[in-house]
Amino acid sequence: MGPARVRLRGGAVLVELADRFGAAAAEKVFNGEVVDADGAVITPSSVLPPGAHVYLYRELPDEVVVPFEIPVLYRDDDIVVVDKPHFLATMPRGRHVAQTALVRLRRSLDLPELSPAHRLDRLTAGVLLFTVRREVRGAYQTLFARGLVSKTYVARSSSSASVALPAVVRSRIIKRRSVLQAVEEPGEPNAETLVEALGEGWYRLSPRTGRTHQLRVHMASLGLPIDNDPLYPRIVEVAADDFSAPLQLVAQRLEFDDPLSGEPRSFVSSAGVH
Repeated sequence: MGPARVRLRGGAVLVELADRFGAAAAEKVFNGEVVDADGAVITPSSVLPPGAHVYLYRELPDEVVVPFEIPVLYRDDDIVVVDKPHFLATMPRGRHVAQTALVRLRRSLDLPELSPAHRLDRLTAGVLLFTVRREVRGAYQTLFARGLVSKTYVARSSSSASVALPAVVRSRIIKRRSVLQAVEEPGEPNAETLVEALGEGWYRLSPRTGRTHQLRVHMASLGLPIDNDPLYPRIVEVAADDFSAPLQLVAQRLEFDDPLSGEPRSFVSSAGVH
């Protein structure tokens, strides 16, 4: 990953970094590990004006290794499509940095400009699409933003509920920062999912929108929480190194018309819920 960019309030850089980020940031100045926009090394006496930027690499947290491979389903000069395993975040966030699909794939495939065109929850497995080059990134990300990608998931729920299926579930889902669970609130719906029964506790889920935790929230709202879900309907503490009970949700199929060639694309996960 690239360095972090810090916009300064102005004045002595050492003092500001120490005040905002603590002794570890100040130590980077003393070690010559902070540079300005021109690449010049920041020294303990450096003073910069308000709005100037400095760059530094943050320290990586100690991370639990996710012991699963990332199978590549398809690769060309524009995109890479993988079968993301359960427990692996799509991209760095919070305590997950090195153990993310983005960082691991950039390293293993030697593709420094690799970028996700969309995201899957850390606990969700299945088809995940990345762009290879910066200049094609917007075309593929726009497909997802405009809802032009057909996404199909499969899930398992051992719960029993008297629900007439198929059904289209619509609600307003809000996910607040620093709150683990997303919630449904009154108001204009912003999330829609088609839920179909496949038999013996299996369900096909076709989201028409892409809200955070949408499928998990909608299944729980039907009285059919997805098996091994540690957040819905209630929060269950799970150790960071416990990989014994994967969430029974897989992004099974991704379909769209390629924005560059116009060719129909269809990718299917080989992962299953178990």
